Amino acid sequence: MPETAFGLPLHPLIVHGTVVIVPLAAVTVLLAVLWPRFRRWAGPLPAGLAVVGLVLVPLSTSSGENLERSVAETRLVERHAELGDQLLPVVAVLAVAAIGLWWAGRRERVASSWPKAAVAVLVVLAVLGSIGAAVQVVRIGHSGAEAAWSDVGTS
Repeated sequence: MPETAFGLPLHPLIVHGTVVIVPLAAVTVLLAVLWPRFRRWAGPLPAGLAVVGLVLVPLSTSSGENLERSVAETRLVERHAELGDQLLPVVAVLAVAAIGLWWAGRRERVASSWPKAAVAVLVVLAVLGSIGAAVQVVRIGHSGAEAAWSDVGTS
């Protein structure tokens, strides 16, 4: 992966996509779980957003690792990198649950239904994945801002 785009570090550019898409996926998945009318209207949108988020997370971490090699090694940068590495499993849970719920909903309309226990597990995973992804994005963003701006105004 290239380190820069048009002379700018690639990481902040990619991260902005992740910071928008992952929470948007979390909200749409939660809405689809809790609100049947939204679920019917949205169709595959929540699952699609979750999959796009799942693709963006490794791109963000990879570009972050490239940027990490060119900045001073500090405790704040290390903490930001550690938190960033924790996002992929949470977004993977969100994406799997969103795809499963969308598929179960499609199959239900085609007169085939999934076992209620399987749907219940997907609902729990979707809720936990949504909350976990949103919280983790905030934690990562906060730590990244601290790492980037911690020395501003101290000299």
